[in-house]
Amino acid sequence: MNVIAKICSCAAVALSLLGTTASAGTIEDIRARGALRIPAILNEVPYFNKDPRTGEWQGFVIDMATDIARTLDVKLEVVESSWSNAILDVQSGKVDMAFAVTATPVRAMSVSFSDPTYYNSFVVVSSKDEVNNKTWSELNDPKYTFAVDLGSAQDLITQQYLPKANILRFKTRDEAIVAVTTGKADGLVNTMLNGLVISKKAPAVGSVKVPTPVLATPSVIALNYGSDETFKSFVSAWAEYNRRIGNNQTWIVKSLEPFGIALEDMPVGFGFGG
Repeated sequence: MNVIAKICSCAAVALSLLGTTASAGTIEDIRARGALRIPAILNEVPYFNKDPRTGEWQGFVIDMATDIARTLDVKLEVVESSWSNAILDVQSGKVDMAFAVTATPVRAMSVSFSDPTYYNSFVVVSSKDEVNNKTWSELNDPKYTFAVDLGSAQDLITQQYLPKANILRFKTRDEAIVAVTTGKADGLVNTMLNGLVISKKAPAVGSVKVPTPVLATPSVIALNYGSDETFKSFVSAWAEYNRRIGNNQTWIVKSLEPFGIALEDMPVGFGFGG
């Protein structure tokens, strides 16, 4: 009986030690490392932009992540990545979180989502008057040709809402833009944020049109499924709080200022707060 008692006692101690280790948690791990790691993509304004002279990263995602890092009392560490690899970076543990992620059911099988940081809408950027003031149903017609970047959230929108229209899919957004400026497509399907910047950087593409009904999608922070509930709750609370009091919108609008875009330039009825 004494042997059994000793075994049980040792098992209890082992379980206690395991529990102590597990209780350290994701936040404690980040604080011990001294840095919050996020992926960033080159030349993806207004989300990210790296100054080639100083190496300093800018953009509203950087502002948001910096605020989270400051709250955790750690520095921000930026890991250069791509849109296609950002989710993989979260899954592998290379980064702690990824911003500006469109919450889709497919992605939800790979990573956990925070509450929305802001809401983005899908738009058409075009110089043609015939696509203005249209519904998605009216644009769903073989007489229209639209360009889109392959595999993106806007590509999924064209599949769902524009199955009858001619869709030209390209590997990159720049290729899709060229298709519109050269007349191969009537317009570019993209998000409100990208559309506003594109219309300023490449005026030949045209202006932002908002088909109805307005299709708004939440932009979230992607987290590793292995992150503990305390960290997930913290990130969601941060997203909800800053979205509701307008901080996230302020950071977004600030990132658009270099392109001469102000809050007043947003289409009527559109708001980043949802």
